[in-house]
Amino acid sequence: MNSHALSIMAIPAAVAVSGGALAALWKPSHQVRSLIQHFAAGVILAALAVELLPDIGKEHATKQVVLGAFAAGSLFMYALKLWTTRLEGHDSGAAQGAAVGLLVATFVDVATDGFIIGAGFAAGNETGTVLALGLSVELLFLGLAVASDRIAGWRIVGVTAALGLTVLGFAMLGSLLLAGASAAVLAGTLSFSAAALLYLVTEELLMEAHEVEEKPVATLVLFGGFLTFWAIQLMGH
Repeated sequence: MNSHALSIMAIPAAVAVSGGALAALWKPSHQVRSLIQHFAAGVILAALAVELLPDIGKEHATKQVVLGAFAAGSLFMYALKLWTTRLEGHDSGAAQGAAVGLLVATFVDVATDGFIIGAGFAAGNETGTVLALGLSVELLFLGLAVASDRIAGWRIVGVTAALGLTVLGFAMLGSLLLAGASAAVLAGTLSFSAAALLYLVTEELLMEAHEVEEKPVATLVLFGGFLTFWAIQLMGH
């Protein structure tokens, strides 16, 4: 792993901590948090559509590998859903349980993001750089998205610092493990990751965002997140 790749991998971690510091100084309303979650969802959808899925196709792996890995990722995230639902059910308060469930899912997503970045660098420096910069947008707003009555103030800085270390650690791990990997292994890893990111959008970010009465502008914010990542990807090329 060269120093350039390591410095790019450190960007999402630094951005995550910055988002936590912002959340410690500013507690957004439920409506604002909903808009932030819509924006983050748009960024993740763009990462899937304009970078991750095309890269899977470029690996020219067999359809059995691609579809099987996506199915495995879907089952893994379904198991995670059952686990976090049980956490919420055993918690003393519904709001507290929801916060625990979202936080656990967020750490799994961030680890997945990191591994995706590492896989991107294993597939090529350009892919890794674009994914790192694009997913940094998601991580900037992640601290605000997970902020709650239970996780607030400077505690959120500690949480986002842990998220930053998680994304950096898994990016390095992914890059090291997948260096020189076959096309089938890279495609399978990216397909598995695609399922995990799709879960975060549909089952966590947007479901949480829809718990409050939405304003029509939320739709524009979703597309704005998509456009932001797409612009980063186009400028990277």
